[in-house]
Amino acid sequence: MITIRKSKERGASNFGWLDSKHTFSFGHYYDPKNMGFGALRVINEDVVSGGAGFGTHPHDNMEIISYVLEGGLAHKDSLGTGSVIRPGDVQRMSAGTGIAHSEFNASKDARVHFLQIWVLPNERGLTPSYEQKSFPAETRKGRLQLVGARDGRDGAVTIHQDVDLFVANLDKGDKVSHALRPRRKAWVQVTRGEVTVNGNIVSQGDGAALTDEKDVTIAANDNAEVLVFDLGA
Repeated sequence: MITIRKSKERGASNFGWLDSKHTFSFGHYYDPKNMGFGALRVINEDVVSGGAGFGTHPHDNMEIISYVLEGGLAHKDSLGTGSVIRPGDVQRMSAGTGIAHSEFNASKDARVHFLQIWVLPNERGLTPSYEQKSFPAETRKGRLQLVGARDGRDGAVTIHQDVDLFVANLDKGDKVSHALRPRRKAWVQVTRGEVTVNGNIVSQGDGAALTDEKDVTIAANDNAEVLVFDLGA
């Protein structure tokens, strides 16, 4: 079964400096029918104006993944980590027992466009930690590149949950497929372009929830970028 979460149906917050779209309930946006998908709790698509950002604020007991689509996102946290996240980078922050961080546009002029993803951890009270890795464009071109996994295999960042996260950059006409083991489900998030997922058209900003499917087959109707989450039931 496939359920499409249309971009235009997402929650929205606009504070001038921040334009945010919420796939699942977040902040002041509450939709009891869209509280998450398995361990996947938040997918926010954020656009932050130049020179603006989120001041220091706390988190706990959450795996927080940042994926930049355009521009640079400057990160600082209470672990002493400081970095700039750019397209092709995947950042994972395990909030665990508690962490404070800030996120600001690294540019004073150009916008930064990114996804903030929250995954419920497999256990509470983990020691806070941070990890960031870069995945060159050629490794994601025309194929599903593993960028996050519970065991951190194949160079992926380590996510403390039973989830594999893949990214693919597809040219028009490209087709990729990912087999799902029994009792697995998947979420496909389209960040650019339009694709067909198991026969269903899914466009930029849309998400697709797949349950009781044997695989995820994605065909690019034009140049596109997708994230695929392979999740435990």
